[in-house]
Amino acid sequence: MSITNVNNSKNSRFQSFSRRDMLQISAASFAGVACSSLLPRLAHAAGDKRPPKACILLWMPGGPSQLETLDPIPAVANGGPTKAIQTSVPGIQLADNLPSIAKLMQDVALIRSMNTREGDHGRATQLMMTGYRPMGGTLEYPVLGSMIAQRLQAESSQLPGFVSIAPFRSTAIGPGFLGPKYAPLLVSGASNDPTTRANLTVENLEPVNADATALADRQQLLTMLRSNVATTSRSAAKHASIYDSAIRMVETQGEGAFKLDEEPAALRDAYGRSRFGQGCLLARRLVERGVPFVEVSLDSSGTESWDSHANNFAAVGSLCKVLDPAWGTLLTDLRDRGMLDSTLVVWMGEFGRTPKINTSNGRDHFPDAWSVALAGAKIKGGQVIGSTTPDGNEVKDRPVLAGELFATILELLGIDSQSSNMSGDRPIPMVDNAKSIAELI
Repeated sequence: MSITNVNNSKNSRFQSFSRRDMLQISAASFAGVACSSLLPRLAHAAGDKRPPKACILLWMPGGPSQLETLDPIPAVANGGPTKAIQTSVPGIQLADNLPSIAKLMQDVALIRSMNTREGDHGRATQLMMTGYRPMGGTLEYPVLGSMIAQRLQAESSQLPGFVSIAPFRSTAIGPGFLGPKYAPLLVSGASNDPTTRANLTVENLEPVNADATALADRQQLLTMLRSNVATTSRSAAKHASIYDSAIRMVETQGEGAFKLDEEPAALRDAYGRSRFGQGCLLARRLVERGVPFVEVSLDSSGTESWDSHANNFAAVGSLCKVLDPAWGTLLTDLRDRGMLDSTLVVWMGEFGRTPKINTSNGRDHFPDAWSVALAGAKIKGGQVIGSTTPDGNEVKDRPVLAGELFATILELLGIDSQSSNMSGDRPIPMVDNAKSIAELI
């Protein structure tokens, strides 16, 4: 069923342009030079329906079982009680935990042959977040969100280029050598105020003193103080970056992105009134306002976790009751708003689970043959890349490495995956010696 677009953004397209933006456009036009970071927004405001590229990562920390989600094998002992259901694409089946996604299979591409070798949570998370294996040393690789923000965030944007909703991450994994400018804005929703928590609002957006003059005076004073601090200080640069981002958020009230109560109650219900469901709705609102990368995590549902060493089937079933409606509504909502072709939605964790069922009725860590799903960004949906052996223990054909997945994500977003970023005077490739998956692009 189609979701009606009740957003009134068409009536306020130009409202996101500040006086500074308009002066910048005028000056660039007068001087006869390009203003590339503003042109996409200006074109969209003038009626161009081609929004900038963006990525929404649905991150499942703990390692979701591919056998109870994207790659069921009910006919063998390893399959357990999980049933397979038909999808909208003949010949492709999903686990019965994902009925909404099954109906949208024409928009989704599955990779069922991920082979990543890292079975430790920390090491695997770093690999699947950065594309690089932990190697020791002092070089800190940036996460995917930071790399995409660095390439796609508009200079004039009042919102950060990378937002992480209900994050579940190691503090050691972040923007790395790209620096604090590309660190994520963390939206936990963990507040004592139930209204704030339900709406996933960034708290303290309202200035303590609503007097604009007083706020401007404080900023001027801070600028003077900053001038006396060594610009080479990493901690000073980090503080300045965080403060500048925060003050832009205060000044614009986050461009209204966090006001989920503006959305129809029926749409919020369709996403699900869980933190993850409302996080997916917030992700759509952020992308709609030009944020190039949003990460939404689903860590647990009550006491259930994707790290299902015990009671795997009940745990995954419980989590999928939160996941499936939110994921399905997100894809439908994006399509109805004309945003799916420009928004890549990626679903994954750090690895999969063992086909063998252990003595606690659970599945253990398994990086050898697991699954990832992608949709949107004009991807070739309705197809499956790779397969496993009938028992699910090995990749049968077309093994896919982490670097190949990263290269594919970047290419789908219009970023040259073979380019590099600079760490000091040293070029660091965006992906670790890998090319994109041609069948998906």
